[in-house]
Amino acid sequence: MSVLPAKSIAIIGGGITGLTAARSLHEAGFAVTVFEKNPRVGGAITSSEKDGWLIEGGPNSLQETPEVAALLAELRLQGDRLAANIAAKKRFIVRRGKLVPVPLSPPGLLTSPLFSPGTRLRVLAEMFARPRVRTTDTSLASFVGAHFGREIVDYGLNPFISGVYAGDPEKLSARYAFPRLWQLERTHGSLLRGFRAEARARRARGEPAGATPIISFTHGLQTLPNALAAALPDGSVKLNRTITNIISGRPWKIISTQNGAVTTTEFDAVVLALPASGLAQLVFGTLGERPLASLDHQPHPPVSSLFLGFKRGQIGHPLDGFGALVPAREQRSFLGVLFSSSLFSGRAPDGHAALTVFVGGTRQPETARLAPALLLNRVLPDLRELLGITGEPVFTHHTFWPKAIPQYNIGHERFLEPMTRCEVDHPGLFIGGNVRDGISLPDCIKSGNALAAKVTDFAGARQR
Repeated sequence: MSVLPAKSIAIIGGGITGLTAARSLHEAGFAVTVFEKNPRVGGAITSSEKDGWLIEGGPNSLQETPEVAALLAELRLQGDRLAANIAAKKRFIVRRGKLVPVPLSPPGLLTSPLFSPGTRLRVLAEMFARPRVRTTDTSLASFVGAHFGREIVDYGLNPFISGVYAGDPEKLSARYAFPRLWQLERTHGSLLRGFRAEARARRARGEPAGATPIISFTHGLQTLPNALAAALPDGSVKLNRTITNIISGRPWKIISTQNGAVTTTEFDAVVLALPASGLAQLVFGTLGERPLASLDHQPHPPVSSLFLGFKRGQIGHPLDGFGALVPAREQRSFLGVLFSSSLFSGRAPDGHAALTVFVGGTRQPETARLAPALLLNRVLPDLRELLGITGEPVFTHHTFWPKAIPQYNIGHERFLEPMTRCEVDHPGLFIGGNVRDGISLPDCIKSGNALAAKVTDFAGARQR
């Protein structure tokens, strides 16, 4: 971005999207102020350390896309970067009460006990699918089932979606939840042929071959939002600030409160990087208008994250992988379990192992709301059966997210339209983040950079 004369930009929301936008705008010469209602930055990213355990209460890892790698280099975080252990390449799916390795290659698929011979042949035949342009949206389950059959939906897609969205593939929109697959079908027909074409294109650009690296940091993912905030000028991040009113115009006025004190600050443009519930509560103007109120209806199922520490000898399974996901058909008490101390080093004291169990989502929202002791009693029997655990955990930590992950369900456009209309009605307002631009951390980083680019274009146009 070209450097412009300093313009003042308000960024409401101190999660990864807002902080990425703030840093990018600061580097471009803007004066930025980040408003965050909580006492810390990072949003859903929360890392803590206690008695030799490192707990991630939200996301547990980060895909190192080229955009993420560039950001880490700019923040000089390579020394804190922690690559996933080699053993973490292995993934498991629960089937018939056993942890079955997920096939990671076509030869592996042909011999895997996870799927029947008929399904294996169906997957190979998908290579011959022709391009298709759909005129209406469809569920992700229907979309994937049309390519690979029902067994792949039940024992491949369903557990994968429970691990990513904590959602239901029968409800998720193929077009909005996985736009990459939607586009591959249009251009290649076969999703497998599309993946191969993408891999060739990456090689042609000189990008590394193979799967995108999975990383964290020595002291957990909280390192990234902390570094982004630290890269901003002193005083740029306003914590414990609640926005009570936004008045559009030239200039914009942001009215906020902190410990009962009311402050009005003027800006040239405003970036909203809040979750749907936060956007829904924003009041515009002096008449109490809430143009984004309908976003409060966007589904966000509750999720509990239960971090459990054991002596290594208490667990019979070798924990030789990333973790295990549970299909709905298996009727277990949790969505999945990460082998946290196998995934990254430094997550458990010597001689111990750490697991992170995810409970709830659209599949079992009532279970996510259980008190920690009741939740532990609910999941331990299944953990004992599947992982050969004996005794009680020696360490526990519970994190509850009452509204965890936005669901891009069929009809998702009804939540996109109010944001687009609000931006049109209020020039100089820009909205992004996981409510709109994808739910993964790389998606949020990309969204933050895109927001900064839009603000820069807007400021440049006003100068001309």
